[in-house]
Amino acid sequence: MSPFEPVVLTGEQVVLEPLAPRHVPGLIAAAAEDRSSYEWTPVPNGEPEIRGWVERAEREREAGRMLTFATMTAADANVVGSTSFLDPQRWQRSDRAFDSIEIGSTWLAASAQRTAINTEAKLLMLEHAFDVWNVHRVVLNTDARNERSRAAIERIGATFEGILHGFRIGVEGTPRDTATFAITAPEWPEVRARLVARLRPA
Repeated sequence: MSPFEPVVLTGEQVVLEPLAPRHVPGLIAAAAEDRSSYEWTPVPNGEPEIRGWVERAEREREAGRMLTFATMTAADANVVGSTSFLDPQRWQRSDRAFDSIEIGSTWLAASAQRTAINTEAKLLMLEHAFDVWNVHRVVLNTDARNERSRAAIERIGATFEGILHGFRIGVEGTPRDTATFAITAPEWPEVRARLVARLRPA
């Protein structure tokens, strides 16, 4: 059985549902918004490509390698993008579901960028990773050239751990340098407080 059992994560503004064929129309519309806003993020485009991407995501989940979500607005269930848990790690002599997990492959429609949607989605996923799976650490990676993404990751309290050279495929279809960050279990309470404060300022 895959450790990535389907789970729906629900917040005040965001609902994360495991990616499924029913999300395809919404994903097509979201991905078609101002494609220039994706710049450093590979985002599928058009119905054939998005259907194939959804099918691959399901195979990856069944194999226990990745759990991809449709990012939806809580108010009207409008699909505005996607995000994933990936690269699960289990350490020797561990009895946890995961010891380390990455949150990534995140993209949002242009209309959803610079809103609270990504902040709450990250909070929901971090809560699940640390409070349900009881992981030791969560990894967040981004294209090393993506200054906006790197700054956003640092703002939530993740620690910059360096550059992975030629790690993963970039938007050009060739290996990219990747900036890697992490949050550990002892750091999680402070990170949670930062995210909650951003979502619900006094």
